[in-house]
Amino acid sequence: MPIKGNIALSDNGFVFNPASGDSFTLNNTGKEVLLLIKEGKAIEEISNLMLEKYDVDPITLERYLVDFLNDLRSNNLIEE
Repeated sequence: MPIKGNIALSDNGFVFNPASGDSFTLNNTGKEVLLLIKEGKAIEEISNLMLEKYDVDPITLERYLVDFLNDLRSNNLIEE
């Protein structure tokens, strides 16, 4: 599920969708996940990387990733 090509992401987590004019601010974790998606990483791979890096249980991380991906979809930021 690639991020749409025209989506801009700044170093401080500011996301801009020029097609809609919408902008969003991500926390550091959201920014990291979005960058991994832009790199073409699969969700399973992102989950494994996050589990290695952060002290979080797999269920909590899965819920976070599902919610985050749903937010990306609802804001029309990813290709389906």
